[in-house]
Amino acid sequence: MAVLSGMENVGASIISSLGAGSGVNFIQLAEDISDATYSFQRDDLAARNSALEARISAASLLRNSLSQLASALGDRVRNGDLAPQASISDPSVAAVTTAAGTSPSGSYTLEVSQLAQSQTLVSQSYTSADDLVGEGSLTIRFGAVDGPSFTEDTTQSALNITVEDTDTLTTLASKISIESGGDLQAYVAQGSGGSQLVIKGRDGADNGFVLEPASSALIPTQTPGDLSYLAWSPATDNGELRQASQDAIFELDTVEMRSANNTVTGLPEGMTLELTGTNTGAPADIAFSNDSGAITTVMADFVAALNDLTAQLNEFAAAQGGALGNDPGAREFKRDLARLSSEIIMPNAAEGEPNTLADLGLSLNRDGTFRLDTERLNETLAQSPEGAAAMFTNGPFGVFATMDNLARANILTSDPGSLGGSVSRYEDQIERNEARLERIAEQQDNLRERLTRNLVTAERQISASQSTLGFLQQQIDIWNGSN
Repeated sequence: MAVLSGMENVGASIISSLGAGSGVNFIQLAEDISDATYSFQRDDLAARNSALEARISAASLLRNSLSQLASALGDRVRNGDLAPQASISDPSVAAVTTAAGTSPSGSYTLEVSQLAQSQTLVSQSYTSADDLVGEGSLTIRFGAVDGPSFTEDTTQSALNITVEDTDTLTTLASKISIESGGDLQAYVAQGSGGSQLVIKGRDGADNGFVLEPASSALIPTQTPGDLSYLAWSPATDNGELRQASQDAIFELDTVEMRSANNTVTGLPEGMTLELTGTNTGAPADIAFSNDSGAITTVMADFVAALNDLTAQLNEFAAAQGGALGNDPGAREFKRDLARLSSEIIMPNAAEGEPNTLADLGLSLNRDGTFRLDTERLNETLAQSPEGAAAMFTNGPFGVFATMDNLARANILTSDPGSLGGSVSRYEDQIERNEARLERIAEQQDNLRERLTRNLVTAERQISASQSTLGFLQQQIDIWNGSN
């Protein structure tokens, strides 16, 4: 472009110096001719790109709508409101929940004989929370306290705390809480007998602890102000131990189990028990019931969302005026929706159990829209509530998996028969058209340069001819005058 601009300036200068012999603006003429020569090709490619961009936008919107539908279904499944709900005959013993995306069934008995608890240790009294505790180091070891004995749990690292000569009961409590990383909670309680250091551990039999101070004093006195005053072990307990650590002990279907805390996971059916009380000798019953109303609600929402998606597809894929008219990805997507209700989404279902979306009431109208067949849905819920609930899980099969697989298939750009394949194809076409536009621009610039050069030459020749004609005219006038 810089060369062309220089050429135009030179040409204009030449024409100006020659007095613009022809009176024609050859620079503008060259520009107009080169532009007109390639304008049809440019406009045609620009129109094609505009249509391709509209196709890309339409296909992308359909893909996004499908992905959002699958995602919304996944959220409903993961929230757990579609799964069978657990109930327990004695809610004072435990709360029962199940993992989202599971479909529990059956019944169980639960008998809790012991709740998990943490060790609570209360030190001997000090006058004030600001009393110095004495310089040295405090080692806290973890393990099981059983009567007067202590068995260290070597899998847990001992806690070693440096105690400065300026540390008070309050600052020592803070160090224990912070340096234990949450394994211990320590604070100062102001009781009727003075200030006392309270230390609480984590739930579980192996989370008990002993205090082993090492005083910097030459002769430890085991009195307030000397760190040895805080020593504690079960063998020397004088009432400092207020609560011993222990595991939860319970029986599930008469099988004894233990847990270091009262939140018990890893149980059948994805159950989680939050133990809250004991019921020795009076087992509680755990059962599951399906929420048919929740399934009906989600199916109604699903049908409405499918109809919104179908309306969008029909608009974009309309034979007349649709951005995706005759698009292979849109055609295949329409076929996918048409066979959705009859597709087997639970291939492992037992004979007689629901295995298609039609069993959940999804029905296809003649115009390609969907409706909820409540009679069919209610029949399924009455005859096989567990089978219906099993269709709403996070597993490889079911309603969510079916829509998720359909959404993923239409994201793939490698499949020419998917919406993703259509987007990829149209993007490639735009890229090729852009390359052609660049070549046309180069060709137009070259033509303009040639025309400018040729027209400048012609202008020079015209000017020279006009000069010669002027000279001859003068000579003729002279000759005629002499006669």
